Formats: sequence, structure tokens, C-alpha cells
Amino acid sequence: MAHLVSSIIDGYHDLMENKSDPRVNDWFLMASPFPTMFLCLGYVYFSKVVGPKLMEHRKPMDLRYVLIIYNLVQVIFSAWLFYECLCSGWMTHYSYRCQPVDYSFSPTALRMAKGCWWYYISKFIEFLDTIFFVLRKKNDHLSNLHVIHHGVMPMSVWFGVKFTPGGHSSFFGLLNTFVHVIMYSYYLLAALGPQLQKYLWWKKYLTVLQMVGLECYLLQVGQLMWHVQFVLVMVHAFQLLFIDCNYPRAFVWWIGMHAIMFYFLFSDFYKQAYKKKALAAERKRLADQLANGKVNSSSGPVTNGYLSNGHHLKNGDATYHQAGKPTIASFLNGSALSQRTVELVRAGYSSLGSAATLRHQSRVHSLLADEDRQS
Repeated sequence: MAHLVSSIIDGYHDLMENKSDPRVNDWFLMASPFPTMFLCLGYVYFSKVVGPKLMEHRKPMDLRYVLIIYNLVQVIFSAWLFYECLCSGWMTHYSYRCQPVDYSFSPTALRMAKGCWWYYISKFIEFLDTIFFVLRKKNDHLSNLHVIHHGVMPMSVWFGVKFTPGGHSSFFGLLNTFVHVIMYSYYLLAALGPQLQKYLWWKKYLTVLQMVGLECYLLQVGQLMWHVQFVLVMVHAFQLLFIDCNYPRAFVWWIGMHAIMFYFLFSDFYKQAYKKKALAAERKRLADQLANGKVNSSSGPVTNGYLSNGHHLKNGDATYHQAGKPTIASFLNGSALSQRTVELVRAGYSSLGSAATLRHQSRVHSLLADEDRQS
């Protein structure tokens, strides 16, 4: 056991001292991975536990002007990083098929390495995104995607700067900074006030852009067209492993798997955050129909205060003349609510968006309770 521990320690020191880029060893936070790891763990703990607990009994903070300044700085900073990445390689002499890392002390190589280090620092600055959510009590914004993304990135980029500050993997940073220019521009416009909200219809495409950006990195590795099905992209993404290219294969796996993970995380976020709007639209449509006393059903629409099956509507409520106690089935046959509405109520969507629908909600809940007692 002691020999195993000694071997691990020796291997760690050999990795850090002999396999890393000596140019960056003396740069801030680059001597050891542990400070970065502890900062990331502290970030996650604050985001999910400490922060929400501190704000639990406090009012949300008004950070509008802070957010305006912060987002403006992020737009400028991200644009500068994107420019540095272009000028130090990707717009000049870098190959999109295979680009080894230049470990020399040439001005261009050092410029790329320093740009990578600043990109690493930017990942810590982005922790403020989460801190602002916590202080404003926007806990619904603290999704698993958000916390995982911000919590993992500094550690991931640290390894890139430590061992490969430039070359093939820097293409990921190029795409990411470009996306951040657009993303923080959106946040800046949103923070400026409600008068600009109507111009922010393109919000959902930011998530698509994030997904495309991650996919484009895989395409660069595998040299595939972006419109090929993602399964084919994933199969061929690591084609660089079989190309004679002087680039660390471990980092092909590291960045490639990282991109795949975030692609699926963003894909899930897109479906959860935006596809559910169809459900919200359905709820609003039902609420409007109920409030107006015009409910469509399989039996037909309401006409002049009467349902098409002959049942009378009184003050927006269906009156039943069936023998015995009405059930969900008879209630639906009365056409006051659709089966979809009942499903929504069963699933907990009791707030249909209009005060005028409270009596309908109460009616459904009462029938549901009766059925549950009988079953």
C-alpha cells in the first residue's frame, strides 16, 4: 500500500514537473491543480447550499446597474479573447486539420499561451453569473446545467493551459469566446430594461449556438460536415487519434469527451427550457376558453350558452342532469374541461393562469378527490 501511494506521488510530480509546459509553471494558479479544484468545489457548494440558504429570508437584491456594468465588461473581455485567439493562430498560420502546440518562446507562441491563461481566468470571473442569480433569488436559474458547466470549466481549462496552451484544443476556446460575446450582449440588453425585451426573441437560439459550438469542435477533430447526424459525428470525432499529428492524444479524448458531455447537457436543457412552452401555451389556451365560457371538446363547442351535447352552461359552469354523483367521465362528457386539462390537474398544474377559472379548478379537484376515494 505504501509503495502504491509512493508511486502515485512520484507519478504526480513527474507529470507536473516534466510533462507540463515550463513556460506557465510560474503563472498565477498554474503550479498546482488543487487551488483550482478547491475553488470549483467551493463554487458548487455556495451555489447549491450556502447561497440559497443565506438568501432564504432576505429580499432579492436589485443589481440592475451592477449587471449592466458586468455584462458590458464581459462582452469586451470575450471579444478581446476571441481577437487574441484569432491573431495568435487561427486567423494566421494554424491548421484546422491538425495543429501541434508551439512550446517555443516566440512572440506568437507566447501570445497564444497567455491568451489561453486569460481564458482560464475568465472561467472564474463567470462564477459571478451564479452569485448574481443567488443574490437576486433566481434559484430557478441555478439548473444542474448551469452549475455543472461553470463548476467544471475552470478545472478543465487548467489542464489545457498547463499542458497544451495553444494548438488544436484552443479551437474550443475560440468558439466559446465568440458565443460569449453574443450571450453577454443579450444579457446586457436584457439588463437595460423592459423596453428592450421585445427585441430579445432570439434568446432560445443562444442555447442552439452553444450546442453548435460544441459540435463544431468535434467536427474540427473529425473533419465532418456539421449537418451529418450526431451519431456519425460522435463516431468520427476522434479521427485525429488515427492521424499522424504531433498533438497529445490524451487531450483529444479530454476535449472530445468534454464536448460530448456538454452537447447532451445543453440538448437536455433546450428541451426542458423551451419545449415545455407548448404546455404553457396549452394551459393559457384552456384558461382563456374557460374564462370566456367557450370550451372546445370532443363533443363540440359551446353554442349560445349550451354545450353541443345539450347540457346547459350556467355562469361558465357545466350543470349536469345525470343520475347519481357526477364523475370525471361525466364531467368530461359535459365538455366543461378537456381530458388534457384533467391530466394537467393530476400532474399538479392547478394554476391555469386566470382567476376566472378557479371555480373550474375547484370542480375538477372535487371530482378527482371523489374518484380517488372511490378507487
